[in-house]
Amino acid sequence: MLQIECPWCGARDQEEFQYGGEAHIVRPENPESLTDTQWADYLFNRANVKGVHAEQWCHAAGCRRWFNVLRDTVSYKILAVYRPGEQPPGGEE
Repeated sequence: MLQIECPWCGARDQEEFQYGGEAHIVRPENPESLTDTQWADYLFNRANVKGVHAEQWCHAAGCRRWFNVLRDTVSYKILAVYRPGEQPPGGEE
């Protein structure tokens, strides 16, 4: 079981959290100008990297706030936790 450090509540078991997908996905400025293929790419395609990955998590059973996590997808080790709007530690994005 993972221990996840909520930026507001501290360390808790992963059972209190909900995974929200890849972090830092930027919505297109003019979505109406995208082709169907481009819109589908924005909605459904993600990096799915092997290694360090920026993710969104919600402390669903706690403060209910969203935050970002840098996690190694191979070892599951959490490398950093940071609030929305903050840059990832080390500049990864």
